[in-house]
Amino acid sequence: METVAARAAVPSAGAPAEDGRTRDRVSSLLLEHGPQTATELAARLRISPAAVRRHLDGLVAAGHVAELAKPRSGQSTFGVAAAERQRGRRDTEREAPGGQRGRGRPARRFALTDAGRESFPHAYDDLALTALRFVAEHGGPDAVRAVAEQQLSGLAQRCSTAVESALEQAEAGSADVDRAQVLAVALTAEGYAATASAISSGGQLCQHHCPVAHVAAEFPQLCEAETAVISRLVGTHVQRLATIAHGDGICTTHIPAQLALRAGHRAGNKATPARPVPAGRATASEHLTPTAGASTRTTPSIDRERTPA
Repeated sequence: METVAARAAVPSAGAPAEDGRTRDRVSSLLLEHGPQTATELAARLRISPAAVRRHLDGLVAAGHVAELAKPRSGQSTFGVAAAERQRGRRDTEREAPGGQRGRGRPARRFALTDAGRESFPHAYDDLALTALRFVAEHGGPDAVRAVAEQQLSGLAQRCSTAVESALEQAEAGSADVDRAQVLAVALTAEGYAATASAISSGGQLCQHHCPVAHVAAEFPQLCEAETAVISRLVGTHVQRLATIAHGDGICTTHIPAQLALRAGHRAGNKATPARPVPAGRATASEHLTPTAGASTRTTPSIDRERTPA
């Protein structure tokens, strides 16, 4: 039976902030001590196992925690094996009312998922900056640019596949395709929170999030390589108006008058580069034929102009 103190420690349904703090503590304990049962967590938190299970259910629903697969006889999952090495024992006891343990089937053990670990602070930016500073010192700006292109090559290929798929689907129905809109959807799937809009002089591609903003602030080659990728995928030269890395609220790319391309006119506009072409190098002559009315420049423009305040 739960004690009065234990019941009082259980967050109420009307206290979402307290629920959030308790779930953060559950996640922290799973990070620090590895896979655990609800009873083990309850003992550390000094609340009831029932309350812990409620928080675990919420974390599981959010994808931050997962129940470990129960090991077959003589075997254990990777997570269970790791926990056993840390503790030097196998937990084969089941949970019982009041936090007491009895003999029987293995207790349900929970562990953080990759998404759960991502919610904790990381030093990825520091690591990336250290690596790029080393590259810049020993290889110069061109070496940094090569790293940026390589980093974006996977993104370029995935977005290129999305654009090409949209063109193929539109071709079957003789529909119009707005490459900027398709690219915005593909970039959003990559974590850029992108949108595309039409303006009198063409269109704008806006990225409301930049996963590498802190690194790009010191190494603009990342922005330049990204702009070259956008240029190749929309099929014309583009111009960067603002970037998050330079203190703007949104990364804004201007796309000159374009880009509702009829699928039947897609010949020569297939965007399937092996890797993005860095700023200052020819692109259109190698992979793209500009659409009617588009600029015939062969080098993507990455000039940066701040929008008026």
